Amino acid sequence: MFSYLGEHHMVQEGDRVIAGVSGGADSVCLLFVLLEYRKRVSFSLAAAHVNHGLRAEAGEDARYVEELCGREGIPFYYIEENVSARAREWGCSEEEAGRRVRYEAFERAAQEFGANRIAVAHSQNDNAETMLFHLFRGSGIRGLGGIRPVRGRVIRPVLCLQRGEIEEYLSLRGISFCRDATNEKDAYTRNRIRHHILPYAEKEIASGCVGHMAQTAQLLRETEDYLEERAREALQICAEGAPPRFCIGVEAFRRQHTALQKRMLFSLAVSLSPGQRDIAQTHVRELLTLFEAEGNRTVCLPFGIRGRREYDRVILERDLGGRREWPPVSLDIGEHVFSEGGTVRQEGCFGELRISLLSGFDKNLQNIPQNECTKWFDYDKIKKSLVIRTRQTGDYLTIADGSGREAHQSLKDYMILRKIPRQERDGLLLLAEGSHVVWLFGHRISEHYKISENTKRILQVQLLRSGETEDKNGRTCEGAVVGERGGPTDPGDR
Repeated sequence: MFSYLGEHHMVQEGDRVIAGVSGGADSVCLLFVLLEYRKRVSFSLAAAHVNHGLRAEAGEDARYVEELCGREGIPFYYIEENVSARAREWGCSEEEAGRRVRYEAFERAAQEFGANRIAVAHSQNDNAETMLFHLFRGSGIRGLGGIRPVRGRVIRPVLCLQRGEIEEYLSLRGISFCRDATNEKDAYTRNRIRHHILPYAEKEIASGCVGHMAQTAQLLRETEDYLEERAREALQICAEGAPPRFCIGVEAFRRQHTALQKRMLFSLAVSLSPGQRDIAQTHVRELLTLFEAEGNRTVCLPFGIRGRREYDRVILERDLGGRREWPPVSLDIGEHVFSEGGTVRQEGCFGELRISLLSGFDKNLQNIPQNECTKWFDYDKIKKSLVIRTRQTGDYLTIADGSGREAHQSLKDYMILRKIPRQERDGLLLLAEGSHVVWLFGHRISEHYKISENTKRILQVQLLRSGETEDKNGRTCEGAVVGERGGPTDPGDR
C-alpha cells in the first residue's frame, strides 16, 4: 500500500492534502491510509465532504465524517449542493453532475485549506467499471487505460486495492463506515456494471478479473503515454501554426504511422473546438481523406472547423467569421505566484498555457527552446500583467532594426508583411503587456523580451494546444495532447 504511494510520488514531505470523504468504505479507508502514511511522511491533512442533496440520510453521513475528523484532529470542510438542479441546468445525468460537483467542491476546499494535493477514493473495482464503460461506448486506448493513479494534483492512494480488500482492512481495525443506498440500485450505468457484469465475469469467465484488468490498464496507459510522446514529436515535424489555423505538410504527414496521423489530426481539431470537445474519430477519418489523393477539396467539421487540401499542404482552421470570440484572459505572474517554485496553469479556448519562473541557466544560451509551443522571456523586463487576447488597435511588436537597436512595428504592418490573410487576423491569439505584443502565437516574439547574457530570471511560457498530458508518474509532460476521444474518466467517489 505505502509503496504504491511512493511509486507514484503521490505525497511528499510538506505537502498539504485534502481528502474527499463521503463516509463510504472506500473513502474512510482512504482517510485512514493517509493518517497512517502521515506517520512516515510529514504532511498536512484535511477532509472534505459533499452533500449531493439526493438522500434523506445524507446528513447522517456528514455528521459521521465530521465526528471522525474531530477524533483524528484534522480540519473538516462541508459542502452542500443540489445535484438534481445542477443536472437540469447542465443538461446531463445526475451521475455526471455529481462527479462535476464533487471535483468543483474539492477544488474550493483545497483552495481554502491551501492544499496542493486532492486525494479521492477510487479502487481497482472503480477502474474496472470505468474500463468497461469506455469499452462499451467505443473509446480508444486512453479510455481503456482506465483511471490514472495521479492526474494533475488529484491522487488516488487506494486505486491499488479491490473493494473486498478495503472492507477487510476496515473490519480488521474495527472501523465503521456508512452505506449509500443509491449504490445498491441499478439506476446508474456504473451500478449495473458493478452489480451484474463484473460479478458474472468473476464467477463465470475468469476469477480475479478485476486485478487482471488493472494490469491491462497499466499497460495501456504506458502505451498511450508512448504514443502521445511520438505524436508530439511528429507534430513538430508535420504541422505549424496556432489556433485558429494550422498548416500540415502532406508528404511529411504521409511518412508517419497511421496511429500517429490520427492522433495529430485529433489533437489539432480538438484545439480548434470551443471547450475542446465534441471531436470524434469519425471526424478524424474525414480529415484523413484530404491526404489520400491530390486535388483541392474541403471537409467540414462541427463549430465551423474546416480542413482543406491546397496542393502539398492541408489547412485546418476554424472560421471565426471576423468575430473576436475569445475574450481576454489576464495572467497573474507576480513573484508571489512562484514563491513555491510552482507552475501557473491557465486554461481557455486557446488550450492551456503553463507559465514557470526559471533561474540559473546556460549563459551561452544553448538551451533556448526552438519549438513553436515553448518560449523564454526575460522576466525582469515585464512590468505589467500579461493578457491573452486577440489584436486591438495600437498593438505593436519590437523588431531588430539592423543596427543593434529595437524599433516598433505595428502589428497590422507585421501581418501585412507576413501575408497573413485578412480574414484570419482578428482570430489570431497573442500574449501582450498593454499594447506591446510579447508573443504572437504561431509566429514570433518581440525582440524586447528576448533573453540575453544579462538575463537573471526566465519566464517560460508553454502553449499546449489541447490540454495537459501526464507521464508514467502522473507528472505533467510538455507538448500538446493527442489521442482518441473518451468519456468521463472518473466514477462517483464512494
